[in-house]
Amino acid sequence: MSDVQPAPVTTGWVDLPHGQRLHVAQAGEGRGILFLHGFPEYWQMWERALGHFGRRFHAIAPDQRGFNLSFKPPAVADYRVKLLVRDVVDLLDALGHDRVAVVAHDWGGALAWNLAAWHPERVERLVIVNAPHPVTFTRELRENPAQLAASNYMTLLRSEKAERVMAEDGYRRLRRMTLDQWGVNGGPTDSQTVQGYLDAWAQPGALTGMLNWYRASPLHPPEPEAPIPDLDPKLFRVTVPTLVIWGERDTALLPAILDGLEEHVDDLRIERIPEASHWVVHERADRVIALIDEFVGG
Repeated sequence: MSDVQPAPVTTGWVDLPHGQRLHVAQAGEGRGILFLHGFPEYWQMWERALGHFGRRFHAIAPDQRGFNLSFKPPAVADYRVKLLVRDVVDLLDALGHDRVAVVAHDWGGALAWNLAAWHPERVERLVIVNAPHPVTFTRELRENPAQLAASNYMTLLRSEKAERVMAEDGYRRLRRMTLDQWGVNGGPTDSQTVQGYLDAWAQPGALTGMLNWYRASPLHPPEPEAPIPDLDPKLFRVTVPTLVIWGERDTALLPAILDGLEEHVDDLRIERIPEASHWVVHERADRVIALIDEFVGG
């Protein structure tokens, strides 16, 4: 990595047209590069990337709807994907960007797949990190017993008891799913990082907001009232240049999700990192940033 000083990162709020406010971290100026986090993270997962890319881009990382300091509507229906995509489009408008490179992980990546398919005019390049394309994920849920078993955790996160179970004993289960996992594989576990996550999870309404992403999604193991849906692949075709970075030790999203992805993405490059897990952004930060660097250009 370069010895050049990272760009300073600032945080504040951006007002959206529908009365909501997103808490947003930013660095630098110029061409836009947008970073989208997933569950149960917040903007800080991208802090190092903001400092790096902020030296030549306007690097942007919001706390997404329901997370940390951003607005947290109470209803499950408020977390439908069309509204989440609208948040991103409204944020780009508010910040004066017609098109940006998009880098996204986990639920942020699920959102970014839809953003790129539905609004290709807003996405210059797309980088997905361990987030399944909706069509291949649906196929794997339906046809691959191993992926169905790996996704069973979603049933708990969609349940009424999820807040209680995730919060008990100082967020023990959330820590085990995240910090403990990446900590044994080279990710940061310093006290400042740990406290930042605990504080984000403890924000009023944040735990419910985060879980509502799971509750609002139609893509999950089948339930009596919610079977696996049939998706029209034409609605999810991605035409922008796309890089997929995949930690192959991901135990929740198995690598078979990548099979046949080229049928749904016109211009696709896949970079597999065999020794990394779902938390590859934390575990192999240098490698991930270098791959993004090469792909998005100067």
